[in-house]
Amino acid sequence: MMVHSAERVAVTDQLTLLRVALTGRYTVERELGRGGMATVYLAQDLKHHRPVAIKILRAELAAALGAERFLREIEIAARLQHPHILPLYDSGAADGHLFYVMPYVEGESLRDRLRRDKQLSVDEAIMPILTASCTATLNRRTFSYPAGQPSSRTSASRAPSARPPMASS
Repeated sequence: MMVHSAERVAVTDQLTLLRVALTGRYTVERELGRGGMATVYLAQDLKHHRPVAIKILRAELAAALGAERFLREIEIAARLQHPHILPLYDSGAADGHLFYVMPYVEGESLRDRLRRDKQLSVDEAIMPILTASCTATLNRRTFSYPAGQPSSRTSASRAPSARPPMASS
């Protein structure tokens, strides 16, 4: 990810604010990625001593969505059980930041994998079908969800049991 100097200051300030807001629960280490809807950070869960991914909704989206609706939809998502949806560990609002926490899956994004390899194997190319299955599960639960982006999905070689995250940034 290329960050210009003015953006770097804003990212640093945002990271500092986030670290303060989540003190005692998570140690936020660094930014993993950002998209149109959210920024994802690598953090350590202090209670369970495990790495996690914390997704923070963009301020303007959080304002439009509202904390009550966000938390209600996250509650629905937390009840989803599907082999291709990562579980939610935690969610909430901290100093105006709406967030949710998922397992951290180490590896490259699907976007990076496609840039490198240009083509996926048949097994890996089936990922969109798995994602469609996840989407169908979400639709059955009447959960409103954002459109996915390649950078927010994991490649099959990266995810345990080829389980891509359901949320996108």
